[in-house]
Amino acid sequence: MEIERKKHWERVYETKSPDQVSWTQKSPKTSIDLINSFGLTKTAKIIDIGGGDSKLVDYLLDKGFENITVLDISAKALDKTKKRLGNKADKINWVVSDITEFVPETTFDIWHDRATFHFLTTADQISKYLNTARKNVSGYITIGTFSENGPKKCSGLDIKQYCEESLTTELKNGFEKIRCVKEEHITPFNTKQNFLFCSFKRHII
Repeated sequence: MEIERKKHWERVYETKSPDQVSWTQKSPKTSIDLINSFGLTKTAKIIDIGGGDSKLVDYLLDKGFENITVLDISAKALDKTKKRLGNKADKINWVVSDITEFVPETTFDIWHDRATFHFLTTADQISKYLNTARKNVSGYITIGTFSENGPKKCSGLDIKQYCEESLTTELKNGFEKIRCVKEEHITPFNTKQNFLFCSFKRHII
């Protein structure tokens, strides 16, 4: 299953440009606002899960963040971002991995995920993801998923929709909700996708 997922995403990033995929954003404003709301220093350790060729890493570098990791299942996606960043790419820790198989070597102050979590559609996949997060997030986690009013598929794959209650329930063992916001994402094709973004603080009982 993991091998098939990897093949799928390598093919997507090999054959499509940013203006040909629905998730492309000119500016990841909601993600930026949530990260800023945590009030952490520029030395905070940040990981972007499923970062692909997102421009969030550009923003984080421009704002002076020093400890950034970008993870994606697709090496081709990360290669695109490295090329875009040029010499700045040397400042980033790049990880090619399926999130369900990721074994971090450090903990993170901020775990950011826009649109990876909703591709995990089985209890086993979700459990592996959350176990990794619980073990390796020391500060905050922010997850963006398709809402109950969002698409039911993306890139030809089934996804799992979430409402504020269901996402909070998934993370209640280990994370305390801070807030949730809805975002109407306008795709490069000028269609609308409804997202739910929630931020949580690591909570150890």
